[in-house]
Amino acid sequence: MTTTPRSDSMRKGRQADSARRRQRVTAVIEQAAAEGIEITVSGIARAAGVDRSFLYRHHDLLEKVHAAEAVPPADATAIGPVVSRASLQADLLAAHERAVRLDARNRLLEQRLSEALGAQVWRESGLGAPIDIDALQQRITELEQQVLDLRAQLEGRDDDLAAARATNRELMTELNTAHHNR
Repeated sequence: MTTTPRSDSMRKGRQADSARRRQRVTAVIEQAAAEGIEITVSGIARAAGVDRSFLYRHHDLLEKVHAAEAVPPADATAIGPVVSRASLQADLLAAHERAVRLDARNRLLEQRLSEALGAQVWRESGLGAPIDIDALQQRITELEQQVLDLRAQLEGRDDDLAAARATNRELMTELNTAHHNR
């Protein structure tokens, strides 16, 4: 294959352009890591003014991005593990589910209070129900309380499970980070 001055000039121009883009990507990665900004392939490509495919074609740059993603931000004020978007979403979902459970329990307690106050007024008016119905109502109340206690135990176990899952996520992150650093 023969090279002409024109094709040689085009090749050198393309190489120079590629080198400038590589330098921009490297600078953006270093800046994002220094500032503690979340590092993603899309974010780095956007900030460097290159297409994501450029990063995927240059495996060394892609490895730099992935390595920078795995390193937690160097924030001296942060204490404890770094919070990821996925863990925040999981925490938000758990909080939402707990709010739904608490709302249902609140409605049940309001209903029970209303029934208890109504029964008290009924008895005080002298129109109360016969004793056998009262015994059945008392048994129903006991069973409802037992259900509430069991639900409370279940919520406690759910909280323990959520904590165990969070610990597992942190350990997996540490293992993955250690694996990527090899």
